[in-house]
Amino acid sequence: MRTTRPSFSVKPLCACVALLSAGVSSHASAQSSVTLYGVVDTAFAYSSNQGGHSNVYMSQGNLLASKFGLYGTEDLGGGTQALFRLESGFNSATGAQSAAGYMFNRLAFVGLGNKGYGTLSVGRQYTPYFQYVAALGPTNVLTGATGAHPGDVDALDTTLRFNNSLTYTLPTFGGVQASVQYGMGEQPGNISGGSSLSAAIRYDYQAFAWSAGYIHLKDIPTSKSIGTFANNSPVNSGYASAQSAQLIATAARYTFGKLMVGLNYSNVQYKPGAASFFTQAAVFNNYGIISTYALTPAITVAAGFSYTAEKARNGVSDPARYSQFSMEQTYALSKRTVFYMIQAYQKANGKTLRTVGSGATAQTSIADAVASVGDSQNATPSSGSRQFVGMIGIRHVF
Repeated sequence: MRTTRPSFSVKPLCACVALLSAGVSSHASAQSSVTLYGVVDTAFAYSSNQGGHSNVYMSQGNLLASKFGLYGTEDLGGGTQALFRLESGFNSATGAQSAAGYMFNRLAFVGLGNKGYGTLSVGRQYTPYFQYVAALGPTNVLTGATGAHPGDVDALDTTLRFNNSLTYTLPTFGGVQASVQYGMGEQPGNISGGSSLSAAIRYDYQAFAWSAGYIHLKDIPTSKSIGTFANNSPVNSGYASAQSAQLIATAARYTFGKLMVGLNYSNVQYKPGAASFFTQAAVFNNYGIISTYALTPAITVAAGFSYTAEKARNGVSDPARYSQFSMEQTYALSKRTVFYMIQAYQKANGKTLRTVGSGATAQTSIADAVASVGDSQNATPSSGSRQFVGMIGIRHVF
């Protein structure tokens, strides 16, 4: 997810904004501000195969997720600030919320920050794993829609959030950033049940940047700490009944003037429990290379290749393998408005587990792996081993 650039700030002396921010002081003695920001992103898309048929349709949130939010700070003195962020995603093609039942489905947290001691925040938040590793990975360059590793199996797109979470971010020192997050499971009599943990580190030195991150999810079916988790694609839906999961990822970049080259790797493990429909831990390894080049100050091109391989487990002797090539071209009409084109092709080989039905009627069987480009085709995968997706759209940041 790329960083948006808010265009204006609204002082909380304005009554309407003060009501929305609810908790940001309006006293003249404190330096306070509330910033309204957002993105609208809509495109026309083509898929060569969605369940056996090609399709032309309107897609949204491709280059950046369509969203709006409020970010506020209040200076408490001594280098300390109170802060909050409320952010909601929506479908720019229909106006619907991206997740029904949530007023702020993307982010909702409050905290305290100090330049010398770091930042502590509580609420619904992205993981340090996503904040640091994804920033250097494929989704930040090639978009999650077509550039995420198949099915976003390693959660490097915006598909994993922690509820009831406590995040501590250390002050930046010598180019090093680090953060740790704990999601509370809130299970009576079992304080660690359903809990989630994430930690990550990033190092920047001149034109070089590197990051690594870790996530552990416990008691996935009953956890109250897992806000959203992508386990619904044909790549990993056979392991949606997992009791726990572990994700480890690393990414690095080097910039040579107008050219950037990056490498990324992730390892994902789904571990079964007594109620799971598989018996051995499922393991995926993801390898990727990305690159961008600035043709002009307004025109940038990007390309990337990823290879995802499942290990032979659970009776699968020819495990699934996914090769994906992605491209992106952007033309900046202004600092806030971008015209873009993205394309991706994926080839799937081998077999994987497929779960059909739910509850007592659910059945798991070995099936052919099918193509599912990036994170945009999870609900509309190919009926076969190949899928091409292309999009032409416009994105505006406010």
